[in-house]
Amino acid sequence: MMIMKSYHNNEFLNIAINAIESASNIILKTSTRAVKEYKSKTDLVTNADLESERIIKESLLNEFPSHSVLAEESGLANNNSEFCWIIDPLDGTTNFVHDYPSYGISIALYQNGIPLIGAVKELPIGNLYTAIKGLGAYCNDIEINSSQTKNLSSSLLVTGFGYNHDDNWENNMKLFKEFTDRTQGVRRLGSASIDFCHLACGKVDAFWEYDLKPWDVAAGFLIASESGCLITKLNGDNYSIYDKEVLATNSLIHQEMITVINKTI
Repeated sequence: MMIMKSYHNNEFLNIAINAIESASNIILKTSTRAVKEYKSKTDLVTNADLESERIIKESLLNEFPSHSVLAEESGLANNNSEFCWIIDPLDGTTNFVHDYPSYGISIALYQNGIPLIGAVKELPIGNLYTAIKGLGAYCNDIEINSSQTKNLSSSLLVTGFGYNHDDNWENNMKLFKEFTDRTQGVRRLGSASIDFCHLACGKVDAFWEYDLKPWDVAAGFLIASESGCLITKLNGDNYSIYDKEVLATNSLIHQEMITVINKTI
């Protein structure tokens, strides 16, 4: 088996990178109009999602057959292991279907709930973001850090919206308007894992979102944390990848954002 270059010679990360590269080759060769079915009125799944997940799971379980796997399309395969791989085989499926250039693949490994490694491939551009707990975050083998923006008025933010137009969706619309008024702009790209990575390398200064799933955030959470970001719930409480809301910032504008959030919703 070919072993990709590893930034710190970590076996887990090497295997994750190999799986990502194999899956990305399949995705990029698949028709962007290959809709398989609708999970809901606007939530799509394509042949590329399913094939990417199959390849990733096969690659990981061939190397670590006793590990558990939590994947977006197939759910939890629980082997009662202390290790669990968390996979989003195609984050940003709607973007992919419309050939909009912001989607990716996300793989993380957690041990007893603690993140060990994370890897996100940004497609179609090809940037590879990685992190090992305690050893920093990287993009294409170059160490990355969060921005040094110190106030909201100078910041660029990113957010996302869930498929259900419920109370959380309404609250996020209020936040979108408020932060647009207070900052240099708010972007909505449609891929939480990529949003985390753009925060990690300083392209944006903060990211918030409701209605997220563990596979949306597991790798990005570690990458952003290792780059110096501060990540909590929207009210500032401690965050878990199993929470359905997140506020992630460069740390310097975190409290200012919490103050605005508390006044707005």
